[in-house]
Amino acid sequence: MAGRHFALHTQQGPFVHRTDYDRIADAITYLEKHRAGQPSLSDVAHAVHLSPSHLQRVFTRWAGVSPKRFLQYLTLKDAKARLRDGASVLDAAYDAGLSGGGRLHDLFVTIDAVSPGEFKRRGAGLEVRWGLHPSPFGPAVVATTSRGLCGLEFPDAIPARAAESLQRRWPEATLVHDPAATEPAAARVFAHGPDDAPLRLMLRGTNFQLKVWEALLRIPEGRVVSYADVAAAIGRPGASRAVGNAVGANPIAYLIPCHRVIRESGALGGYRWGLTRKRAMLAREHDSAA
Repeated sequence: MAGRHFALHTQQGPFVHRTDYDRIADAITYLEKHRAGQPSLSDVAHAVHLSPSHLQRVFTRWAGVSPKRFLQYLTLKDAKARLRDGASVLDAAYDAGLSGGGRLHDLFVTIDAVSPGEFKRRGAGLEVRWGLHPSPFGPAVVATTSRGLCGLEFPDAIPARAAESLQRRWPEATLVHDPAATEPAAARVFAHGPDDAPLRLMLRGTNFQLKVWEALLRIPEGRVVSYADVAAAIGRPGASRAVGNAVGANPIAYLIPCHRVIRESGALGGYRWGLTRKRAMLAREHDSAA
C-alpha cells in the first residue's frame, strides 16, 4: 500500500519507518509552531531531515500547496477573514434551500438516514464491509453497506485495530474486511468527477446530529464557518457546544467537511483526525478555490 507504513515490532522493540507522509506531517507542525518567524524552505527541510527540493516536491503533492503558500495560509488574519466570508455563504446556502453548499455536493452526495427503529437496533442484521485505502491525507478506513458509504476515518493505527470505531458505531452489525468491495467508494471520495452518479451516505445519528452533518455539506469548498454559525443555521442559536459535539462525532471524515468549522476567534480549534490533516485539507481547498 502506498503512503504511511505502520509500526513493526522486533525483539528490540518497535521499529517505525519514516515515510514522506510522516515527514510532511512534521513539516506542517514545524510551520505552525514557527510561523511567526517565517521560516525558509531550507529551515523546514533541515528540521524534518529532507533536502529542500525533496520537501518542496512531496509537500506540494501531499498538501496541494507549496510550503511557502501553506505558511501564508497559517496566519490568523487570513483565518478570521475567511470565517467572516464563510458565515454569509452558509446563510445564503440555507436561504436558497440548497441540498449542499455547491454543485459538487448537489450532484455527488445524497443522504440515507437510518430510521428510528434501525437506530435502536444498532446495526443488527446489517453487513458492513470495510477496507484500509491510501488517500491524500494518509491511510483511510472506508466502510460501506448495501445502502451506501457509512464510514470514513483516518485511524493512524495498526491495521488490525482500524475497524474498532466502526464496531462501536454499529455494535450489532457484522463487519467484513473486504478492501476490494470498498475500493470503488474510496476512489470516488478522493477522485470524483461531475459526471459520477450521486454517492449515497448511510448515516446513523440523532436528529440533531443529522441536521448538523447536513449543514456541514452546505459549506462550500474553500470556506470556513464557526460553530455558532452552524448552530444559527439549523435554528439552534446558542447551541454551539452541542454543535461541536456533533461535528466531532461526524462518521464520514472529509466528505462531510467538519474540517471547515473553526472557532469564532479564527483559531482552527480541534479536529478528531488531527490538526495536521485539518490544516492540509483547508490549505488545499483554499488554494484550489482561489
